[in-house]
Amino acid sequence: MPEIRLKARRERSVLRRHPWIFSGAIEEVVGAPGIGATVDVFSHDHQWLARAAYSPRSQIRARIWTWDPDEQIDAAFFQRRLERSIGARYHLARSLDVTAYREVHAESDGLPGVVIDRYNDTLVLQILSAGAEQWRDVIVAYLKQRGDCAAIYERSDIDVRELEGLTSRRGFLSEEGSNEPLIISEFGLRFKVDIHQGQKTGFYLDQRDNRRFIRDWIHGGEVLDCFAYTGGFTVSALAAGADSVRSIDTSASALALAAENVRLNDLPLDRCEWVESDVFEELRKLRDQGRSFDAVILDPPRFARRTSQVQRASRGYKDINLLAFKLLRPGGRLFTYSCSGAVDMDLFQKIVAGAALDAGVEAAIVAWLGQPSDHAVALNFPEGRYLKGLVCRIAS
Repeated sequence: MPEIRLKARRERSVLRRHPWIFSGAIEEVVGAPGIGATVDVFSHDHQWLARAAYSPRSQIRARIWTWDPDEQIDAAFFQRRLERSIGARYHLARSLDVTAYREVHAESDGLPGVVIDRYNDTLVLQILSAGAEQWRDVIVAYLKQRGDCAAIYERSDIDVRELEGLTSRRGFLSEEGSNEPLIISEFGLRFKVDIHQGQKTGFYLDQRDNRRFIRDWIHGGEVLDCFAYTGGFTVSALAAGADSVRSIDTSASALALAAENVRLNDLPLDRCEWVESDVFEELRKLRDQGRSFDAVILDPPRFARRTSQVQRASRGYKDINLLAFKLLRPGGRLFTYSCSGAVDMDLFQKIVAGAALDAGVEAAIVAWLGQPSDHAVALNFPEGRYLKGLVCRIAS
């Protein structure tokens, strides 16, 4: 088997079972491993450390499969890992309140680069790394033989694949499948999901608990939903009794689907205002018009994809939170989120605090939010905690 040997004193993270090995930590590659090939990892003094997938074009040069020298990377390995991951979601699988959730959460489930989301009886697969691509056929074969899904759709079409030297791929992997939106259930609400063109695998499943949470905090009033996408928070706010919701997104098709989701839940469409616009521009316009709201929701896309982008992302988060604070009435609440893994909770809280200071408002954090149990964070992979949320209350 090909090998990679680490530089002196660069094995610490591997010994702490962090699954990533960066290119700068590698002293030598022995053999000629191809993209996604399995390699043994050795320390500078020839101690065996782990078994990993090799990715010669990525800064993350190897992603670790196992720290057990007796565990081989074969079809049986993937079956064990998939069964373990799927079994950990049994509480969701038997729930009558939730019909869409994540079955496999990549590194946090011991399967770097593999994401599987379930929408009713349709599975959506994402293959994000060279190592996962190498074993794609084995993974798909396992999903097909499970016999608990009507269709499998692949959404391996995001930019991270390019960093791994992989091309995009999208389409059904099963004979059955429909091009029509799926309808999922979530704590008494229903949503249409477009797995073909929608963000991520079609829906922001990681915000499921936060959508339910917001229904306990909004009681009437005017709500501003920024980066509304297909209306997850808009529908939740209306279900909680909001008097009106102004929903902003740059995508006309996403807002159209959001309106369908309002109708799907028999909620009052006349309480909705749909604004196709850049959120930053719209927030400034509302500020200049002297508008105000009882609650503002900020759920932007990822501003920082890597550490080098954190400074720029911090400015973006500062701007939208500052504008949101200026638009809140006394006693109003800000529900603000970041899905940038490179921006940790401590930094995010500092950014929001700075925004409140610059906005000249007195605010307090009344809740810290995050991702649900199906997006679990492995203790050896803190980067898996990418979704952060704060609920801030403005002083009356």
